[in-house]
Amino acid sequence: MTLLSNSMVSGSGLGLRREMLDEVLTAKPAAIDFFEVAPENWIPFGGKLQRKFRQLTEQHRFICHGLSLSIGSPEPLDVAFVKQVKQFLHQHNINLYSEHLSYCSGSGHLYDLMPIPFTDDAVHYVAQRIRQVQDILEQPLILENVSYYAAPGQQLSELEFTCAVLEEANCQLLLDVNNVYVNSVNHGYNAEHFISAMPSDRIAYYHIAGHFKQAEDLLVDTHGAAVIDPVWKLLALAYQQHGVKATLLERDFNIPELTILCDELAQVKMLQQATQQLALRA
Repeated sequence: MTLLSNSMVSGSGLGLRREMLDEVLTAKPAAIDFFEVAPENWIPFGGKLQRKFRQLTEQHRFICHGLSLSIGSPEPLDVAFVKQVKQFLHQHNINLYSEHLSYCSGSGHLYDLMPIPFTDDAVHYVAQRIRQVQDILEQPLILENVSYYAAPGQQLSELEFTCAVLEEANCQLLLDVNNVYVNSVNHGYNAEHFISAMPSDRIAYYHIAGHFKQAEDLLVDTHGAAVIDPVWKLLALAYQQHGVKATLLERDFNIPELTILCDELAQVKMLQQATQQLALRA
């Protein structure tokens, strides 16, 4: 499986919500270089909504970030769903498809992202399922490091588990910088070390987001607030260590005006430009 070029998207992107459709169709803000969507949120729809979405995908760059692949599930892979995703990607000329390194189904849907046990057996199991997905899609699958609040049966660190899956499956990584920060606080590890240890050649793009501070030692990954300074600093480190790559801002609720989200996207662009300028002077 040949890794895809990351040059298909660059700059700063935003997760597209249905309520944004008319506004961005009328005048897409310059701060948005690309959009990200969950295919599950668009596959079921036809009619006027689908026509508006198709108009956007014909005019702008899009990537997909799925919700229900459930790559670590004990249940058999939903091959029919993967084929639906493949058709959706081709229909809208979308080249990048990412999912969560977790699972969300067992005997039924769990309606949450559950942590895969950090074990050698789980590495082999998940890697085999990733390869199966990649064979169907005929392109690499991009897996996101997820936030988690318990680590059942842990034999490996999150860092060891993540790197082992990427290597054995020969897939790509969506490096979620906010998730690294949240997990580092909740589980007491060094976020900068985790970022630096990621394999640069496997990072397809980055995610940033806000979270909720439940307590000093408990952060909840909500995507419902502005990005905080420590996460911006980790993003800058990621750029320095692994290069400037496309960066997606996630905001799933408490969604402010688009102009406010664009202010955060402008901050992404400033960090990207500053890193590139430093590299030129080095």
